[in-house]
Amino acid sequence: MTAQHEKLADQFRLSLDADELENCMRCGFCLPACPTFVETGLEAASPRGRIALMKAVVHGALQPDDGFAAQMDLCLGCRACEPACPSDVRYGRLIEQTRDVLASHAPQSGRSELLRAVFLRGLFPHTRRMRMLGRLLGMYQGIGLADRVRASGLLRVLPRHMQDMERILPRATGRGVAQACRQAGIPNRTERSGGAQMLVLPPVGERVGRVGLFRGCIMDVLFTETNVNTVRLLRESGFEVVIPEAQVCCGALHGHAGELAGARELAQRNVAVFAAAQVDYVATNAGGCGAFLKEYDHLLQQAPHASEASEFAGRVLDVSELLVDHGRPLEMRADAEMETVTYQDSCHLRNVMGVKRQPRALLESMPGVTYCELPGADHCCGSAGIYNLTQPGMASDILTHKMDDVRATGAQVVVTTNPGCQLQMRLGVEREGDPGQSAVHLVDLLAQRVAFHDS
Repeated sequence: MTAQHEKLADQFRLSLDADELENCMRCGFCLPACPTFVETGLEAASPRGRIALMKAVVHGALQPDDGFAAQMDLCLGCRACEPACPSDVRYGRLIEQTRDVLASHAPQSGRSELLRAVFLRGLFPHTRRMRMLGRLLGMYQGIGLADRVRASGLLRVLPRHMQDMERILPRATGRGVAQACRQAGIPNRTERSGGAQMLVLPPVGERVGRVGLFRGCIMDVLFTETNVNTVRLLRESGFEVVIPEAQVCCGALHGHAGELAGARELAQRNVAVFAAAQVDYVATNAGGCGAFLKEYDHLLQQAPHASEASEFAGRVLDVSELLVDHGRPLEMRADAEMETVTYQDSCHLRNVMGVKRQPRALLESMPGVTYCELPGADHCCGSAGIYNLTQPGMASDILTHKMDDVRATGAQVVVTTNPGCQLQMRLGVEREGDPGQSAVHLVDLLAQRVAFHDS
């Protein structure tokens, strides 16, 4: 073993949770739940296999070389293995710890380091920069420039999967949900607490609770209308909605990429901001964000204010949980369009937050909707944060099989609860070439069918 590999192995011994490594009984229950194992049939591409590789590195039997790193990178991080595990192995924590060591101590390619510097450090943590990007992208899409660029062939310098992703991006905006709510004429007022400014939108009718909306970074730029619809649905269900201005990116993409120090910094800021807002719940409409917020207690367990992080994590709920389990029933419109709908679970919403029943309950409550359960709805669609950009081959193979399942349902609409999933399913729908098929967020479909009284 080289000196570099020995140093790296020492860092793995210090960083990986030894109890979690030893908890794995090698029973194999995780194998059919793992998308990369299902696709490849390789033991090393399974949770059990990756844990065995981690243990071998920790015990000095294997060099943490490029082959080891490649298998860790191939993991989607969907965490479908965790509900399947009879020993309750927290595989997600192990893969994040492993990637943290690799990102911090192993040599990185110039491309990888550039992507981390631009996106994880230079863009996602900064709200103003994200909104500026949204404005620029919106201009590119809105003035016809996107069509001219595609027609010119300039995009051919990009890899095929990035060309595909550019084509299916929704209309971007730099407004953000707070400004969009004001422009939509939704009643609001501004509050300050603990030096933090927040927009407060009163409930329709009697108040049943006070909810802080986690707006997200990508959600607020590419899915602003979904955020606005989330506010409208929560208000209609009886919640006072608070949008703290100083909130930042949840840190999920940082955590999944091994940038745990950056994730902790963002988490500490969010915990403080929402504590000042004095809310009963923190509402999310993105499964990936919600799951990471839900685990702030683990992420910040060694931080000075660990108890506040634990309290914050306990308040995090998906919007579907709030509407089904805590709010007033929504009144539905009687003139809804007839559609056959299926639902693709967000991996992190299902596997980490444990939310399965509530999205389906909302779909089944909608007039005009014929709900058809998607075979393999609990299997990842291949999005997994930015996985479809970093591992385009595997992501494409997984999506192909996913669209086979969608086709079997005969559904016109594929519903998701996560922005990455929605983009991935939009890509799949475009591949199918059916102009009558679409992929939408649950919140947006529900907003089309609710009889709002907020005028």
